[in-house]
Amino acid sequence: MSEFKLTTPVAFIIFNRPDTTQRVFAEIAKAQPPKLLVVGDGPRASRSGEDEFVIATRSIIKQVDWPCEVLVNFSDVNLGCKVRVSSGLDWIFEQVPEAIILEDDCLPDQSFFRFCEELLDRYRCDLRVGMISGDNFQFGRSHSQDSYYFSKYMHIWGWATWRDRWVGSYDVNLSDWPLIREQGLLVDLLGDQKEAVYWATLFEKVYSGKIDTWDYQWAFANLIRKRAGVLPAVNLISNIGFGVQATHTVRTSHLANLPVSSIQFPLVHPLDVVANETADKFTKNNWFMQPLWKKIAQRIAMLIE
Repeated sequence: MSEFKLTTPVAFIIFNRPDTTQRVFAEIAKAQPPKLLVVGDGPRASRSGEDEFVIATRSIIKQVDWPCEVLVNFSDVNLGCKVRVSSGLDWIFEQVPEAIILEDDCLPDQSFFRFCEELLDRYRCDLRVGMISGDNFQFGRSHSQDSYYFSKYMHIWGWATWRDRWVGSYDVNLSDWPLIREQGLLVDLLGDQKEAVYWATLFEKVYSGKIDTWDYQWAFANLIRKRAGVLPAVNLISNIGFGVQATHTVRTSHLANLPVSSIQFPLVHPLDVVANETADKFTKNNWFMQPLWKKIAQRIAMLIE
């Protein structure tokens, strides 16, 4: 990794967790991006003392000690996950044509940065590819000798994309969902009736305001445009944010604190941009649409741990 010099801007989404933010910032600092764009939400009025944690978290950015242009987009009031992250990403892609994106609880292996940069360059003009992720939830299962595979799923615990994939595609309000729902297009897009019902339920909850999030909208934008996501052959990101202070990942999970590995260079590329059905089936059956018995077994295992 010593010969690699990062040239891609890094976007850092933070809030009120100085502990995890410090750890992720330390890895960003090692990579020394030439431009760092920082998005932060404001404290919640209902949480006494949260303003102090927000201030402490933002002060970490002052530790930048390498040649770097630092741009910040901090909200004085709390916008919530849905509005703050989506508006922050809108702002990011007003500033730069592509970016590597990390949230304050997504701890990367150093090879993640080079992995993203090389594939941002390789697929910059290939509109079949929506994003590059650092996540691998295959738990050691290898499906080829390639360095990564393509997926219909968009994992965002450390990822990268381009302005032209975000702008004009992403819609935080899911305005196109009623049309997709009424025409029954999810089955065709996903190729599975049960999975279509699963995602339809989630999209409906987002559309009706029952879920305060931004990421299902990103999955929707790529799905309806039949874009694939890149997933590495080894896990490059560890989510260290599960716990009572988290916004969404409050309960523990077998996906929490996953170990990371370094990916090897030069990368070995797949022959074509085609989703790996075997890997996607494993993801669907083990994470998105787990049978009840498996959910119960995992809950018991977590309690024992």
